[in-house]
Amino acid sequence: MAVKVAVRAPRDRDLDAMADQAGQLGYPVEPDELRRRLAGVAAKDDAAVLVATDPQDRAIGWLHVELKRTLVAPLTAQIMALIVDERVRGGGVGRELAAAADAWALARGCQRLMVATRVPRERAHRFYLREGFSLDKTSHIFEKRLAR
Repeated sequence: MAVKVAVRAPRDRDLDAMADQAGQLGYPVEPDELRRRLAGVAAKDDAAVLVATDPQDRAIGWLHVELKRTLVAPLTAQIMALIVDERVRGGGVGRELAAAADAWALARGCQRLMVATRVPRERAHRFYLREGFSLDKTSHIFEKRLAR
């Protein structure tokens, strides 16, 4: 069932829902920590966070997108997170957020929009293919914890 969606900048009252939605995908975060992270992203002119809302202006999904500058590829935007509340998945919310990312990237002169998604997230893979993305490569991500 399609959900009527508006996309706007995040507001403080969205943080509880945004944190809950991140947790639904296995990325638990407290609203206060999310607030701090959001402030860091909002301070950058090469990144954006956009919130999808229902007709009652409740946050039902969100997107974080950033410019990715590299010497070996044209200017690219990367979706860092695209999260839709599990109660409305399949209702077009992700499509609206992906379209917002397209517009944001085009407005900044990007030639490409990319996203990384974990191998087991097959539903997400199907979504991105439907939205016009193609599988470009498969990579291994290595992480190193840094001591403070």
